[in-house]
Amino acid sequence: MSDVINGTKRTEFGKGAARRLRRAKQVPAVLYGHGTDPVHLALPTHDVFMLVKGSANAVVEISFEGGKELALVKSVQRDVVSNDIEHLDLLLVRRGEKVTVDVPVHVVGESAVGTNHQLELLTLELQAEATNIPEVIEVDVDGLTDGTVVRVGDLKLPQGVTTEIDPEADVLTVSEIRVVEDEADTETGAEEA
Repeated sequence: MSDVINGTKRTEFGKGAARRLRRAKQVPAVLYGHGTDPVHLALPTHDVFMLVKGSANAVVEISFEGGKELALVKSVQRDVVSNDIEHLDLLLVRRGEKVTVDVPVHVVGESAVGTNHQLELLTLELQAEATNIPEVIEVDVDGLTDGTVVRVGDLKLPQGVTTEIDPEADVLTVSEIRVVEDEADTETGAEEA
């Protein structure tokens, strides 16, 4: 399901106008796509923060004078020091339309005792309906042993979600934890014996 944010059209542009908007607890945004002219918007800061904090691929219904539009958050620009949201790019989407998005890979479970896992892909590029984008793709490592490799083709993607990534591409590898002894400790131990 999508959230709803009420916005207003912007008529002023540039750094000064953007700063005034931010001081007024508004985030400058642009809505574009499907061959339409870009619509410049001002959105409430708190609503935008709540929208993007939980999902990198949030879908939102934007309500503004002139109608309502369904949009996918395409880009979030943040201040490098304060981490405040400075600008938002929104891609116009239609219900039922497939979009390409990067979805994070999330590991669940514990691999066999004495092993650890290494993610080879932190995100997967997926094609999904705009209103049905998974928040994460889970990889279950429960009980996996040394030498196990989980590949893209092994993943269980939600219904209607596809990927064009090579099915043989590694997502995760499980390996035995190896302890490397420090040479100084080894020499000290030999001298004491």
